[in-house]
Amino acid sequence: MKKIQIKAKPFFDLLKIKDQSMWDIFAQLIDGEEQEIIFTHEDDTVLFNYFLPENVEELKVQQEKFTEEFKKKVQKLYN
Repeated sequence: MKKIQIKAKPFFDLLKIKDQSMWDIFAQLIDGEEQEIIFTHEDDTVLFNYFLPENVEELKVQQEKFTEEFKKKVQKLYN
């Protein structure tokens, strides 16, 4: 399994600047191999993990659930 580590704040700041969806990025990463995306804080502590599905159709199904979970975790981080 591939592991991809991403610092959350700079990643999402960049997406805002470029006006791009993280789901578009995730869709581009799908290659048929199982992948774990690990989002970290600036100090490399793990905020949460996401297992990238094997196809775009599954990605779309997971998008709504992931978005809700992400909102809750970010709220805790900045409150």
